[in-house]
Amino acid sequence: MRRNQPNAAKDRRLHFLEAIQKGVVMKTSRRSVDEFLAQPALALVGVSRSGKHFGNAALGDLLDKGYQIYPLHPAMDTVGGVKCYHHFHEMPKDVGGVIVVVPPPEAVSVVRDAAAAGIRRVWLQQGAESPYVLGVCHDLGLEVISGECILMFAKPTGVHKAHRWIAGLMHQLPA
Repeated sequence: MRRNQPNAAKDRRLHFLEAIQKGVVMKTSRRSVDEFLAQPALALVGVSRSGKHFGNAALGDLLDKGYQIYPLHPAMDTVGGVKCYHHFHEMPKDVGGVIVVVPPPEAVSVVRDAAAAGIRRVWLQQGAESPYVLGVCHDLGLEVISGECILMFAKPTGVHKAHRWIAGLMHQLPA
């Protein structure tokens, strides 16, 4: 390895430090959650062929609750009988946000592609966020929700409703 090549891990650490200095690593506001969920349609990245990932469960749950969700997957044409889009630019124009349910290295590409397609709101589901991803979102001027489960806020039912109730008792919900 040449000494003058950039070290990716070092770049990520520097980006994290810059994110902290810019105030990027912060709590999500209730206003951001409400505005995100009020969008006419949302994209969802993170469905799988096996149907066993959280993205698939979130897709089904959100559709059942009446949300207009457009799944995005580069290799699938349908998921659970729902049309799957391969690229953001193929989606209808009313998509106002993207739910990201992929690991942080993939999430960076997703948020960049979403921003390039004009999508300004991003929900980084737990497991998709990292300080680096948050820094990229900030640099792109995106409004970000992170550290929260969308199913606790999108007309919650069952365990998600109970979890939200407990989080409220513990004063852990966005203010």
